[in-house]
Amino acid sequence: MTDPIRIAILGAGYFARFHYDGWSRIIDVELVGCADHEQDKAKTLAEFFDVPETFEAVEAMLDSTKPDVLDIAVPPASHASAIRAAAERGVDVICQKPFCASLAEAEEMTQLAADAGITVTVHENFRFQPWYREIKRQLEQTAIGDVYSAMFDLRPGDGQGADAYLERQPYFRKMPRFLVRETAIHFIDTFRFLFGDVADVYADLRRLNPAIAGEDAGTFVLNFKSGVQAVFDGNRLVDHAAQNHRLTMGEMRIEGSKGVIALSGDARLTRRAKGSPMATPINYVWRDTAFGGDCVYALQEAFTKARLAGTRFANTAEDYLDNLRIEDAIYRSAAEHRRIDLA
Repeated sequence: MTDPIRIAILGAGYFARFHYDGWSRIIDVELVGCADHEQDKAKTLAEFFDVPETFEAVEAMLDSTKPDVLDIAVPPASHASAIRAAAERGVDVICQKPFCASLAEAEEMTQLAADAGITVTVHENFRFQPWYREIKRQLEQTAIGDVYSAMFDLRPGDGQGADAYLERQPYFRKMPRFLVRETAIHFIDTFRFLFGDVADVYADLRRLNPAIAGEDAGTFVLNFKSGVQAVFDGNRLVDHAAQNHRLTMGEMRIEGSKGVIALSGDARLTRRAKGSPMATPINYVWRDTAFGGDCVYALQEAFTKARLAGTRFANTAEDYLDNLRIEDAIYRSAAEHRRIDLA
């Protein structure tokens, strides 16, 4: 029998809970430690998910628990120091997005990890949401023919007022780059998962809520080498038709030569054939649990299977740098009012 993968987690905040929950449901994983400077939060999660030890510092946790993998589930400002600590001890890393504090820092940490001989995987979970896995399957089966364009309207409706984001993730308020860096990066990765490499970008961004530091609305266009054009239109102040505005966080439409696939805010998928007045449901299986159709668990399960099989897993730091370069180009495009070529 294969020994379980020993996982230590840095972080005990709002989203870290989904990490603990996912790992705790995978039989080939053993949670060995939890570190957070807020010990009350760390002890609460450790008790709930049966984690044997808690720590204030990541270094102490790594030295004591000797994990196979460090799961970094804290904001970007702490990523580099945690990756350094893991690299110094030969521990592999899975790290939450946004990956590191900047593109330059992400490039530095990716090289540092390579030099140390450890792997770094970015916990980019939206591509593991079940509706995007099904859309990918539909496109591979040419269900709508040649794909022309895709549109995603982000409308979580959580960004209004002086208290926006305080209850769940207050660090959002101080991010100088917000909508694209924190949220749209998910959709940059998802678009790449569906359509391949990006050739150029154009963007127009703005801030609507004066209570926060960064932009919270805007549009960008990604032109893909495949010929597909994808448009992201985001506004965190406005909501969309859904019982849970954080399930899909918006609505998507993909248009092709033989029809259209649409994703609703309640995760319903439909396909309308060209020339038909009616759309028909696309039936697929998914779990309405945890976050985003249980995508955190889905990513972690896929990561575990790949590690045990010794195969390459998606979302390596090297691959993820392309997402960050696209993100950087979007901000430059908005600042310079011009199209940015990524070639």
